[in-house]
Amino acid sequence: MTGENKQEFWRWAESNWVNPDVNWEDAQFIAVGIDVGSVSSQAVVVADGQIYAYSNMRTGFDSTNSARNALKYALEATDGLPEDRMDFCIGTGYGRVNVPFADRTITEVACHARGANFIYGPEVRTVLDVGGQDIKAIQCDEKGKVSSFLMNDKCAAGTGRGMEVFADLLGVPVDNVGDRSFEFKGEEPAAVSSTCVVYAKSEATGLLRKGWSTEEVLAAYCKAMAERIYSLVERLGVKPEFAVTGGMAKNRGVMDRLMPKIGLERMTTKWDTQIAGAAGAALFGYTLCQRGKAKNK
Repeated sequence: MTGENKQEFWRWAESNWVNPDVNWEDAQFIAVGIDVGSVSSQAVVVADGQIYAYSNMRTGFDSTNSARNALKYALEATDGLPEDRMDFCIGTGYGRVNVPFADRTITEVACHARGANFIYGPEVRTVLDVGGQDIKAIQCDEKGKVSSFLMNDKCAAGTGRGMEVFADLLGVPVDNVGDRSFEFKGEEPAAVSSTCVVYAKSEATGLLRKGWSTEEVLAAYCKAMAERIYSLVERLGVKPEFAVTGGMAKNRGVMDRLMPKIGLERMTTKWDTQIAGAAGAALFGYTLCQRGKAKNK
């Protein structure tokens, strides 16, 4: 293939959405959360505590433009909501300090717990977030307040970026990796390297040369990711109910191999699991508005 027509198997579909049941013009406060991660960026607009609109898109080359683009994409879905109508904006995520229009920043751990509390419900006690380049296991209370957490961010293996690299290596669209991994009908293969994405790529290439099918290699890598994630969750301890945020929540190849190890069923939600951090940030912003800390118009 030439560089001009090579398919980018790692690329997932970007999206934006607006809530048809919310009229922003009736809202007392409009709060926005911007989550700039290493792989994806989200903007969530909250009108009086309800999610009004959001966007989910690829992070670009710099955090500042990624934040602006995420907000612009979310506003494009709305019925003319102007940017200057925002009462408060909170930045979170990997690039939170580079959100130029944010009034303050809050850590992604706090925002994911608060966001999970909203999109899954107040029953959530353990939150797993598999980000682009880190894994976070969080315990929280009924209000979404963090009580403890652990993070592993030493390598992209076991994360969203690691899965993208593997999808590109094997020529499988990243959205199809989970289903394809279960198309291998033999005995579950041994896991490939789960400690380094470079070693995992080398190992996978070697297995393909030995005659392994693409599906078998995918099964081995998804198994390795599940084992790596479990090692972190096990160290923190799991309290039901268990919720997963981030893009990896959409990959059944990893999740369906992880949950039997944990011994629980994961919670389900109607919301896009990738917006949890931005939703939590926006909800923190709304709370500050209610407390009278919104910026003067």
